[in-house]
Amino acid sequence: MAELVTGVTFGGTVWTPSYVNDLNQRTCIGCGRCFKVCPRDVFDLVEKDEALDPEDFDDDYGDFEDDDDNSMVMSIKNADDCIGCEACSRVCPKSCFTHQHKEAA
Repeated sequence: MAELVTGVTFGGTVWTPSYVNDLNQRTCIGCGRCFKVCPRDVFDLVEKDEALDPEDFDDDYGDFEDDDDNSMVMSIKNADDCIGCEACSRVCPKSCFTHQHKEAA
């Protein structure tokens, strides 16, 4: 079994970071909480119509083009800068993020 990247907290506890590897833009409401809490500039707020194809949504989603209240969604701008703290997941009201551990080199 491969060994995972681990760190140690100031108190000496071993900690395994879990890095962001996906963001579900279909469920994202563009609130910006993850953007504000991220210490490494991993995310970017983008126009919904640039990030998503309206035809990807089924009829239950509603009128995509006329959704003026939610015209922005978050995107992953630089996943390589993620430190694995998972703060984005903890503040996301829609559980948009998935994370993964990384194997040690």
